[in-house]
Amino acid sequence: MTSSERRASASLASIFALRMLGLFLVLPVFALEARKYPGGDDPALLGLAMGIYGLTQALLQLPLGMASDRFGRKRIIVLGLLVFAAGSFWAASATTLEALVWGRSLQGAGAISAAVSALLADLTRDEVRTKAMALVGASIGLMFAVSLVAAPVLNAWVGLAGLFALTGTLALVGVLVVWRAVPAEPAQQVHQQRQGLRDVFRHPGLLRLNFGVFVLHAVQLSMWMAVPALLVQAGLPKDMHWQVYLPAVGLSFILMGGLFALERRGHLGKLLRVAIALMALVQMGLLWQVQGAAGLWPIGLLLFVFFVGFNIMEASQPSLVTRMAPTQMRGAAMGVYNTLQSLGFFVGGGLGGLLVKSGGPHVLFLSTAAALLLWLAVVWGLALPERFVGAAKPA
Repeated sequence: MTSSERRASASLASIFALRMLGLFLVLPVFALEARKYPGGDDPALLGLAMGIYGLTQALLQLPLGMASDRFGRKRIIVLGLLVFAAGSFWAASATTLEALVWGRSLQGAGAISAAVSALLADLTRDEVRTKAMALVGASIGLMFAVSLVAAPVLNAWVGLAGLFALTGTLALVGVLVVWRAVPAEPAQQVHQQRQGLRDVFRHPGLLRLNFGVFVLHAVQLSMWMAVPALLVQAGLPKDMHWQVYLPAVGLSFILMGGLFALERRGHLGKLLRVAIALMALVQMGLLWQVQGAAGLWPIGLLLFVFFVGFNIMEASQPSLVTRMAPTQMRGAAMGVYNTLQSLGFFVGGGLGGLLVKSGGPHVLFLSTAAALLLWLAVVWGLALPERFVGAAKPA
């Protein structure tokens, strides 16, 4: 990477990190702490409160992604961070689960993922973009690991309301990063945006990637409707769950370096299929844990394998989207991609709560395994851009 690419990657990764740290600080304790609010005894409403963030994200990712194509990435990123902060402070002041739902929905309206990813693509070359996206993914993973350790401590100190207030403060810090640290964006030149948007919706490769990110995040969020209870069943108190989460996340990133080597050798397609298959096997392993005597070591190993697959997909899929999409439509393409990502969050939270309520965690894990196997079938025929199918061999 050039110095400008390193600066762009680091600063934009920090924006993602600040925003996601706030969200992740809530995630490990939300399902347990939100039960204390009036209305918290309803698992379906609880799942809605967790997943409504994804619905409003889904509604606004594409409009804001397209707006970033036309009005500039930085302006849209700042606007989104301010809206996200407002929703966080609303959630901090909530006294009922219904009010918490409204705060979470406003948080989701700060849908900046498409604009940030598009700006990162604008500021990096094709040959280093997967590495840049992996840096973003690593920063998100690091924040997740930090949140697993910090969330129980902070929750005991300031409660769920305090965690939401901290989330809003971190978003405001992100605004400062945009102003001071992110390099100047290139001039946007948008031509025939409507036709380009139709091309984005019709592109077979982008359709497969969009379906994949929907399944990935629906599975990720729905798992957390059952995994905390499974750890408690295995004998680990909720304030000690980080002892399983942290090693699983941290060790999974050690394997990320292999992604770049496999990509350079033209094996990315195989790697994507293996990652999905591993995540499907994890769901079956968690099902086995539910039906038997849950053990901490097996659960920890399963979560490690899940995060290996998850991190591979999180780094590679956005890079593929920016490679497949027309340059002038990157914001729109990432908007569609992140819309499906956010919709996956919403469906994962809402449907995960309903599945646990109606059939128990074993029905949940059967459903997530089936969804991942369907994704594997869909991605099998994915045509990768030329750079990802291996270097040309000499004649």
